[in-house]
Amino acid sequence: MILMSTDTRSDVLNRLKRIEGQIRGLQRLIEEGKDCTEVVHQLAAARKALDKVGFLILSYRMQECIESKDNGHDSDRALDEAMKLFLTLA
Repeated sequence: MILMSTDTRSDVLNRLKRIEGQIRGLQRLIEEGKDCTEVVHQLAAARKALDKVGFLILSYRMQECIESKDNGHDSDRALDEAMKLFLTLA
């Protein structure tokens, strides 16, 4: 479970809703038989937007790890998990 601040959660959800609109737009482009160049540009934009959401969530997780370590908690396991998540996105 991701325990983000309300502002971060709101930002992530707003970004995902915009991406949802982009995906619907892509479906429309395909249905209308639009040029593949336009479709590919829109796909790239949607992918970039998804990457931004992923890195936003990851940065929040890494911040949690840093704060945990600053508070004297053993955060090595959490940091390892965050690094694996980073490699998944990269």
